[in-house]
Amino acid sequence: MKVLLINGSARKNGNTFLALNEMAKSLEKQGIETEIVQIGTKPVRGCIACAQCQTKQLGRCVFDDDICNRVVEKMEGADALVVGSPVYYGQPNGSVLSLVQRMFFSAGEKVQNKPAAAVCVCRRGGATAAFQTLNMPFQMMNMPVVSSQYWNIVYGREEGQASLDTEGMQTMRTLANNMAFLLKQIHANGTPLYPEREEWKPMHFIR
Repeated sequence: MKVLLINGSARKNGNTFLALNEMAKSLEKQGIETEIVQIGTKPVRGCIACAQCQTKQLGRCVFDDDICNRVVEKMEGADALVVGSPVYYGQPNGSVLSLVQRMFFSAGEKVQNKPAAAVCVCRRGGATAAFQTLNMPFQMMNMPVVSSQYWNIVYGREEGQASLDTEGMQTMRTLANNMAFLLKQIHANGTPLYPEREEWKPMHFIR
């Protein structure tokens, strides 16, 4: 079993990384492989709603000039997803939002049914709003949202300060242990056990 963790901060070793790394260490103690993907400092384009990914059944975004399709490839081999982000003006980093939106729209079958969790890091406030924003796409993709002892929030501004948030770090470890528990239950028989789904029947309110 493997968990893919996305570091939605441009700072490679910043506080978001510290929070995700605390999770990764706990998951590995439970025998679960982890990989932290750094979103980096290069631009991540937003979805332009061209729908070419679905029309052509590509299983990836039609634009291949940023990190999106690399993460899609990694997600195919992962059993769970964690998305971490710093908080900017009460919102997640725009780049990580663009990544998640394009990844889920173009390759949603690669995330369906896989447990997921969001992690937010902030100096002082806005984390609950950012946390809610990151969680909403999971619920649209039939992804079980893994909980912890508190909202998955860690506090810190300067690099390294997150490690001083002892409750936040404990929240990360509890989150990792809860995710490990859920993954082990899903994979208990060797083959992932997912619920049967009704065929999706979308409707529009404007007719």
